Amino acid sequence: MSIKNIIAICSAKGGVGKSTITAAIALSISKQYQVGILDADVYGPNQHILFDIKDKPQFITKNDDKYIKPFISKNIEIMSMGLMTESDEAVAWRGPMLSSAVRQLSNSTKWSNLDFLFIDMPPGTGDTYLTIFKELNLSNVILVTTPNKLSYADIKKTINLVNKFNVPIMGYIENNIFNQDKDTSSEKLSINKLGKFNFSEKMLNFDLDNDIEDANLISKKIIAHV
Repeated sequence: MSIKNIIAICSAKGGVGKSTITAAIALSISKQYQVGILDADVYGPNQHILFDIKDKPQFITKNDDKYIKPFISKNIEIMSMGLMTESDEAVAWRGPMLSSAVRQLSNSTKWSNLDFLFIDMPPGTGDTYLTIFKELNLSNVILVTTPNKLSYADIKKTINLVNKFNVPIMGYIENNIFNQDKDTSSEKLSINKLGKFNFSEKMLNFDLDNDIEDANLISKKIIAHV
C-alpha cells in the first residue's frame, strides 16, 4: 500500500459544507488519479450518505492481521465510521474510545495505491485531530470556511492547532453556502485562498453526479501544489 498525498480537510466550525466539498473535490480529482476518502467524523459521518453506500464493509485477513476493505463508489475508495454502525445509531464515546476508533479505522483500512487520500475531519479541534495529526503522515491541510466573521474567527483556531503540529496548510476554500451577496468578515486570512464554491443547487442537494465547475478549478490548484 502506498499513499502519495494525505490531505486533511478541516474546519473548526460545523455546517460549513466541509463534507460536501471533500466529496466534490475527490470526484473531480478521481478523473485523473486514484483517490480515497477517510471520513474521520465519528459522531456525524456523512461520506457514506453522500456516496449512497448502505452495505457493511468486508473484513479480510492477511498474515493473521485483520483489515477492512474500503468501499469503491464512483471510482473512489471510501471508509467511514458510518459504515461500521447502524444508520440510526448514535455514537457517544469519550476521548480514549474515540481516539481508539479513529486509530483503528485509519490503520486497519486496506487502501490500494492511492495518489490522494482526503480525510474528512470533524468540526472542532478535539481528540480526533490529535490522533490523526500524530499518527498519520499528513502532506497538507485544507481549511473550509464560509464568508462571515464568525466562521473566520473559528478557523483561526484550526490554523493555530495545525501550526503546532508543523503540518503545511495548502490554503483555504470559501463556501458561499448561504448565498451571501458579500463577504461579511472584517478581516482576511493570511493563508492562501484556493478558491470559492459559489451557491449551487447541485451542492445544496448533494447532486455530485454532475460536473461542478468550482470543484474542477480548485482541484487543478491542489494537483499543481503537490
